[in-house]
Amino acid sequence: MSLEDKLQITGITDEGLVRDHNEDSIGSDAALGLLVLADGMGGHKGGEVASAIAVDSILQSLRDALPDISTGQTDENTGYSLESMAVENAIKDANLKIYEASKNNSKYEGMGTTVVVLLFYDNRLTIAHVGDSRLYRMRENSLEQLTRDHTLLQELVDRGFYTKKEANESLNKNLVTRAVGVNPTVDIDLLEDVALIDDTYLLCSDGLTDMIDDGLIEHIHLNHQDNLEKMNKELIKQAKDHGGKDNVSVMLALVLKAFPAHSSWVSKILKIFS
Repeated sequence: MSLEDKLQITGITDEGLVRDHNEDSIGSDAALGLLVLADGMGGHKGGEVASAIAVDSILQSLRDALPDISTGQTDENTGYSLESMAVENAIKDANLKIYEASKNNSKYEGMGTTVVVLLFYDNRLTIAHVGDSRLYRMRENSLEQLTRDHTLLQELVDRGFYTKKEANESLNKNLVTRAVGVNPTVDIDLLEDVALIDDTYLLCSDGLTDMIDDGLIEHIHLNHQDNLEKMNKELIKQAKDHGGKDNVSVMLALVLKAFPAHSSWVSKILKIFS
Protein backbone atom coordinates (compact mmCIF):
# COMPACT_ATOMS: atom_id res chain seq x y z
CA MET A 1 0.00 0.00 0.00
CA SER A 2 1.36 3.40 -0.99
CA LEU A 3 1.37 6.05 1.73
CA GLU A 4 1.71 9.02 -0.62
CA ASP A 5 -1.78 10.33 0.17
CA LYS A 6 -1.52 9.47 3.88
CA LEU A 7 1.57 11.53 4.68
CA GLN A 8 2.99 14.91 3.70
CA ILE A 9 6.79 14.95 3.60
CA THR A 10 9.18 17.87 3.11
CA GLY A 11 12.93 18.22 3.47
CA ILE A 12 15.64 20.87 3.11
CA THR A 13 19.40 20.65 3.54
CA ASP A 14 21.54 23.81 3.61
CA GLU A 15 25.26 24.55 3.89
CA GLY A 16 24.70 27.16 6.59
CA LEU A 17 26.77 30.33 6.80
CA VAL A 18 30.25 29.04 7.72
CA ARG A 19 30.96 25.73 5.96
CA ASP A 20 31.99 25.75 2.30
CA HIS A 21 30.38 22.40 1.53
CA ASN A 22 27.49 20.33 2.84
CA GLU A 23 28.20 17.07 4.69
CA ASP A 24 24.49 16.42 5.40
CA SER A 25 22.35 14.20 3.19
CA ILE A 26 18.59 13.62 3.18
CA GLY A 27 16.29 11.32 1.26
CA SER A 28 12.72 10.06 1.33
CA ASP A 29 10.30 7.71 -0.37
CA ALA A 30 6.71 8.90 0.08
CA ALA A 31 5.17 5.68 -1.18
CA LEU A 32 7.04 3.66 1.45
CA GLY A 33 6.54 6.28 4.17
CA LEU A 34 10.31 6.49 4.61
CA LEU A 35 12.59 9.37 5.62
CA VAL A 36 16.38 9.25 6.11
CA LEU A 37 18.74 11.97 7.35
CA ALA A 38 22.52 11.74 7.83
CA ASP A 39 25.19 14.16 9.05
CA GLY A 40 28.65 13.13 7.89
CA MET A 41 32.07 13.58 9.44
CA GLY A 42 35.58 13.16 8.08
CA GLY A 43 38.29 15.11 6.27
CA HIS A 44 38.60 15.84 2.52
CA LYS A 45 34.88 15.53 1.82
CA GLY A 46 34.75 12.22 3.68
CA GLY A 47 31.71 13.38 5.60
CA GLU A 48 29.61 14.12 2.55
CA VAL A 49 30.66 10.80 1.00
CA ALA A 50 29.69 8.88 4.16
CA SER A 51 26.32 10.59 4.53
CA ALA A 52 25.49 10.12 0.85
CA ILE A 53 26.36 6.41 1.00
CA ALA A 54 24.22 6.03 4.13
CA VAL A 55 21.12 7.68 2.68
CA ASP A 56 21.34 6.05 -0.74
CA SER A 57 22.10 2.61 0.68
CA ILE A 58 19.33 2.68 3.29
CA LEU A 59 16.73 3.87 0.78
CA GLN A 60 17.67 1.15 -1.71
CA SER A 61 17.85 -1.60 0.92
CA LEU A 62 14.37 -0.79 2.20
CA ARG A 63 12.91 -0.44 -1.28
CA ASP A 64 14.12 -3.98 -1.87
CA ALA A 65 13.12 -5.44 1.50
CA LEU A 66 9.81 -3.86 2.51
CA PRO A 67 7.58 -5.13 -0.33
CA ASP A 68 8.31 -8.72 0.73
CA ILE A 69 7.36 -8.18 4.39
CA SER A 70 4.02 -9.42 5.69
CA THR A 71 2.94 -6.60 8.00
CA GLY A 72 1.90 -7.64 11.49
CA GLN A 73 4.64 -10.20 12.05
CA THR A 74 7.39 -9.83 14.64
CA ASP A 75 10.92 -11.12 14.94
CA GLU A 76 10.90 -14.01 17.41
CA ASN A 77 14.30 -13.12 18.87
CA THR A 78 13.78 -9.40 19.51
CA GLY A 79 10.02 -8.86 19.52
CA TYR A 80 10.40 -6.01 17.05
CA SER A 81 8.33 -5.85 13.88
CA LEU A 82 9.82 -7.21 10.69
CA GLU A 83 9.79 -3.63 9.39
CA SER A 84 12.03 -2.56 12.28
CA MET A 85 14.40 -5.42 11.61
CA ALA A 86 14.57 -4.39 7.95
CA VAL A 87 15.50 -0.85 9.00
CA GLU A 88 18.17 -2.15 11.37
CA ASN A 89 19.62 -4.41 8.67
CA ALA A 90 19.62 -1.53 6.18
CA ILE A 91 21.69 0.62 8.55
CA LYS A 92 24.09 -2.25 9.25
CA ASP A 93 24.56 -2.75 5.52
CA ALA A 94 25.22 0.97 5.02
CA ASN A 95 27.67 0.88 7.93
CA LEU A 96 29.71 -1.85 6.26
CA LYS A 97 29.69 -0.06 2.90
CA ILE A 98 31.04 3.14 4.45
CA TYR A 99 33.63 1.26 6.51
CA GLU A 100 34.89 -0.63 3.46
CA ALA A 101 34.98 2.55 1.37
CA SER A 102 37.14 4.25 4.01
CA LYS A 103 39.53 1.30 4.04
CA ASN A 104 39.82 1.25 0.26
CA ASN A 105 40.54 4.98 -0.14
CA SER A 106 43.01 6.74 2.14
CA LYS A 107 41.30 10.10 1.47
CA TYR A 108 38.24 8.86 3.33
CA GLU A 109 39.98 7.14 6.23
CA GLY A 110 37.97 7.46 9.44
CA MET A 111 34.87 8.91 7.77
CA GLY A 112 31.50 8.24 9.31
CA THR A 113 28.04 9.67 9.71
CA THR A 114 25.11 9.99 12.04
CA VAL A 115 21.81 8.65 10.79
CA VAL A 116 18.16 8.87 11.77
CA VAL A 117 15.49 6.86 9.95
CA LEU A 118 11.70 7.13 10.20
CA LEU A 119 9.43 4.50 8.66
CA PHE A 120 5.61 4.51 8.74
CA TYR A 121 3.50 1.35 8.34
CA ASP A 122 0.15 -0.01 9.60
CA ASN A 123 -0.69 3.11 11.69
CA ARG A 124 2.68 2.66 13.38
CA LEU A 125 6.22 3.85 12.97
CA THR A 126 9.78 2.74 13.53
CA ILE A 127 12.56 5.14 14.47
CA ALA A 128 16.20 4.08 14.20
CA HIS A 129 19.18 6.29 14.94
CA VAL A 130 22.92 6.43 15.51
CA GLY A 131 24.71 9.59 16.68
CA ASP A 132 23.32 13.02 17.54
CA SER A 133 20.94 13.75 14.70
CA ARG A 134 17.50 13.89 16.30
CA LEU A 135 13.86 13.06 15.79
CA TYR A 136 11.08 15.02 17.47
CA ARG A 137 7.33 14.49 17.54
CA MET A 138 4.87 17.36 17.70
CA ARG A 139 1.55 16.09 19.03
CA GLU A 140 -1.31 18.28 20.29
CA ASN A 141 0.95 21.36 20.19
CA SER A 142 3.59 19.74 22.39
CA LEU A 143 7.15 18.96 21.25
CA GLU A 144 8.91 15.80 22.43
CA GLN A 145 12.37 14.52 21.54
CA LEU A 146 12.05 10.79 20.78
CA THR A 147 15.74 10.03 20.19
CA ARG A 148 18.56 10.19 22.72
CA ASP A 149 21.87 11.71 21.57
CA HIS A 150 24.81 9.32 21.39
CA THR A 151 27.30 11.86 22.69
CA LEU A 152 29.80 12.04 25.52
CA LEU A 153 27.92 15.04 26.89
CA GLN A 154 24.61 13.14 27.00
CA GLU A 155 26.31 10.33 28.91
CA LEU A 156 27.59 12.85 31.45
CA VAL A 157 24.08 14.28 31.78
CA ASP A 158 22.69 10.78 32.31
CA ARG A 159 25.25 10.19 35.06
CA GLY A 160 24.44 13.46 36.80
CA PHE A 161 27.66 15.34 36.03
CA TYR A 162 25.80 18.02 34.02
CA THR A 163 22.31 19.45 34.15
CA LYS A 164 20.42 19.75 30.87
CA LYS A 165 20.86 23.54 31.04
CA GLU A 166 24.63 23.20 31.52
CA ALA A 167 24.77 20.72 28.65
CA ASN A 168 22.98 23.14 26.34
CA GLU A 169 25.61 25.78 27.13
CA SER A 170 28.58 23.44 26.73
CA LEU A 171 31.10 23.92 23.92
CA ASN A 172 31.65 20.15 23.65
CA LYS A 173 28.20 19.07 22.47
CA ASN A 174 29.28 17.20 19.40
CA LEU A 175 31.65 14.48 20.60
CA VAL A 176 29.62 11.52 19.37
CA THR A 177 30.03 8.10 20.94
CA ARG A 178 28.45 6.23 18.02
CA ALA A 179 28.62 6.75 14.27
CA VAL A 180 27.83 4.76 11.14
CA GLY A 181 30.85 3.53 9.17
CA VAL A 182 33.60 4.11 11.72
CA ASN A 183 33.76 0.44 12.78
CA PRO A 184 32.75 -2.77 10.99
CA THR A 185 29.76 -3.13 13.33
CA VAL A 186 27.40 -0.52 14.78
CA ASP A 187 24.92 -0.30 17.68
CA ILE A 188 21.53 1.04 16.59
CA ASP A 189 18.72 2.36 18.79
CA LEU A 190 15.24 1.25 17.70
CA LEU A 191 11.88 2.63 18.82
CA GLU A 192 8.38 1.61 17.74
CA ASP A 193 5.28 3.68 18.42
CA VAL A 194 1.75 4.44 17.26
CA ALA A 195 1.24 7.18 14.65
CA LEU A 196 -1.78 9.43 15.09
CA ILE A 197 -3.48 11.72 12.59
CA ASP A 198 -2.06 15.29 12.79
CA ASP A 199 1.22 14.13 14.35
CA THR A 200 4.19 16.00 12.88
CA TYR A 201 7.62 14.35 12.99
CA LEU A 202 10.83 16.35 12.65
CA LEU A 203 14.21 14.86 11.72
CA CYS A 204 17.19 17.20 11.97
CA SER A 205 20.96 17.41 12.08
CA ASP A 206 22.69 19.15 14.96
CA GLY A 207 23.07 22.20 12.74
CA LEU A 208 19.50 22.99 13.82
CA THR A 209 19.56 22.04 17.50
CA ASP A 210 22.94 23.65 18.19
CA MET A 211 21.59 26.97 16.91
CA ILE A 212 18.04 27.07 18.28
CA ASP A 213 16.44 25.51 21.33
CA ASP A 214 13.41 23.28 21.63
CA GLY A 215 11.24 26.19 22.73
CA LEU A 216 11.79 28.01 19.45
CA ILE A 217 11.24 24.82 17.45
CA GLU A 218 7.90 24.37 19.22
CA HIS A 219 6.99 28.03 18.61
CA ILE A 220 7.74 27.70 14.88
CA HIS A 221 5.56 24.60 14.73
CA LEU A 222 2.65 26.40 16.38
CA ASN A 223 2.94 29.31 13.94
CA HIS A 224 3.27 27.21 10.78
CA GLN A 225 1.49 23.93 11.51
CA ASP A 226 -0.94 24.60 8.65
CA ASN A 227 1.91 24.79 6.13
CA LEU A 228 4.67 22.18 6.38
CA GLU A 229 6.89 23.75 3.72
CA LYS A 230 6.82 27.13 5.46
CA MET A 231 7.66 25.41 8.74
CA ASN A 232 10.64 23.71 7.14
CA LYS A 233 11.95 26.92 5.60
CA GLU A 234 11.48 28.86 8.84
CA LEU A 235 13.43 26.27 10.85
CA ILE A 236 16.33 26.53 8.39
CA LYS A 237 16.11 30.33 8.42
CA GLN A 238 16.16 30.53 12.21
CA ALA A 239 19.19 28.24 12.41
CA LYS A 240 21.02 30.57 10.04
CA ASP A 241 19.76 33.72 11.76
CA HIS A 242 21.21 32.34 15.01
CA GLY A 243 24.65 31.79 13.50
CA GLY A 244 24.37 29.00 10.93
CA LYS A 245 27.71 27.59 12.10
CA ASP A 246 27.10 24.15 10.64
CA ASN A 247 25.24 22.51 7.80
CA VAL A 248 21.59 22.30 8.74
CA SER A 249 19.04 19.76 7.55
CA VAL A 250 15.37 19.44 8.45
CA MET A 251 12.80 16.87 7.31
CA LEU A 252 9.14 16.93 8.32
CA ALA A 253 6.39 14.34 8.03
CA LEU A 254 2.74 15.09 8.79
CA VAL A 255 0.24 12.24 9.24
CA LEU A 256 -2.81 13.19 7.13
CA LYS A 257 -4.86 9.99 7.28
CA ALA A 258 -4.85 6.63 9.00
CA PHE A 259 -2.96 3.91 7.12
CA PRO A 260 -3.91 0.46 8.44
CA ALA A 261 -2.22 -2.39 6.57
CA HIS A 262 -5.49 -4.28 6.15
CA SER A 263 -8.82 -2.50 5.74
CA SER A 264 -11.85 -3.91 7.53
CA TRP A 265 -14.59 -5.62 5.49
CA VAL A 266 -16.90 -2.68 6.24
CA SER A 267 -14.50 -0.12 4.80
CA LYS A 268 -13.92 -2.31 1.73
CA ILE A 269 -17.69 -2.47 1.03
CA LEU A 270 -18.06 1.29 1.52
CA LYS A 271 -15.18 1.85 -0.89
CA ILE A 272 -16.89 -0.27 -3.55
CA PHE A 273 -20.08 1.83 -3.38
CA SER A 274 -18.39 5.20 -2.90
